[in-house]
Amino acid sequence: MNDTDIILQFLSGGTIVVLLLAGLVILCVFLGVRIVSQSEKHVVERFGRLRAVLGPGINFIVPFLDRVAHKVSILERQLPTATQDAITADNVLVQVETSVFYRILEPEKTVYRIRDVDAAIATTVAGIVRAEIGKMELDEVQSNRSALISTIKSNVEEQVDDWGIEVTRAEILDVNLDQATREAMLQQLNAERARRAQVTEAEGRKRAVELSADAELYAAEQVAKARRIAADAEAYATQVVAVAIAENGLEAAQYQVALKQVDALATLAKGEGRQTIVLPADAVEAFRNAFTMLKGRT
Repeated sequence: MNDTDIILQFLSGGTIVVLLLAGLVILCVFLGVRIVSQSEKHVVERFGRLRAVLGPGINFIVPFLDRVAHKVSILERQLPTATQDAITADNVLVQVETSVFYRILEPEKTVYRIRDVDAAIATTVAGIVRAEIGKMELDEVQSNRSALISTIKSNVEEQVDDWGIEVTRAEILDVNLDQATREAMLQQLNAERARRAQVTEAEGRKRAVELSADAELYAAEQVAKARRIAADAEAYATQVVAVAIAENGLEAAQYQVALKQVDALATLAKGEGRQTIVLPADAVEAFRNAFTMLKGRT
């Protein structure tokens, strides 16, 4: 009896059945247990039809009946930068560079409703960009870029909702113009700068004239104020004299006249011809009256 006959006898009967059953169990475990990573979802089919969607972790399926048909990544994706030609409302041809970020939320919709999701999203974005820019003038496209991005994002979300996709971000990277339009815009920009410079210069001259007029007005007001103060002082002095006359009668008036005469004689005595003093006929009487009044007041 050779070695082969010995092995066949050992494996005969119940031993072969046990080994077959053990192999079958191992195969069922291998086919029925599915471990899904955190960044994926698995689409399971049974006889060609959707059976389940497996999430991250350990999952169990029916061996030989169920199979994993699609392994879909749920990480955020970025479409390649695309360039679309568009015409604005004021008939300017522009080239718009766009980029879209998205992620798959429901892989069962993505794999059964659209064949090439990246190409479908890119086509959708291109159509929406052309339509939205066609509603705006070039200046609005340049100045309202954030509003345009929000509009494009919301419109794309509405279009791709049936594909189980979430659009996380939409970006307009650049808006390019042809050379002729660039030169025309540069000329317009230079003209606008020149106009602003002229307006600024004119406003400066106007402000200078206003300040000069304000200065003259202030000087006139100060002169008028000084004159008013002098007039008030003179009126006050006159009022004091009038009150003194009213209280003391003619004597106060004569006293004031006598003081004026004394001041005039003193001024005359200070002149170059002070060796000879000309006195009026009643000068002595004026001195006498002044000293008498002064003495009476003290």
